[in-house]
Amino acid sequence: MIVVDTSIWIDFLKTNEPIFTRMRVLLENCQIIANECVFAELMQGTKEKRERDIIYEYWRNLPKYTNDGILLKAGIESSCNKWFDRGVGLIDCAILMYARETKSQVWSLDKKLLSILTKEEIYS
Repeated sequence: MIVVDTSIWIDFLKTNEPIFTRMRVLLENCQIIANECVFAELMQGTKEKRERDIIYEYWRNLPKYTNDGILLKAGIESSCNKWFDRGVGLIDCAILMYARETKSQVWSLDKKLLSILTKEEIYS
């Protein structure tokens, strides 16, 4: 499975190539797992109800892994690894922890997030 970061979702929703086509194939093959932090960021950036409805439909239909405490785990891991000092925010840490818990890869354009992932954790 693949956890898709906000940066990729934004390009997909804007139908920017080549991300749009790659993402569509992954969605059709049920390879995307939804992450609440990412979808919360997407919702935060919406400007109108139509955009919220589209994002919510993806959220509603994609598989999810529920794990209470993921933000707390992300905060602990960030503290132990000094990720905040490297400019990595809590949401990015949560995305990483979510990917590790679900044994998924992360697809992102965020250089800071990519810097804390192992090679095997990066979807490319």
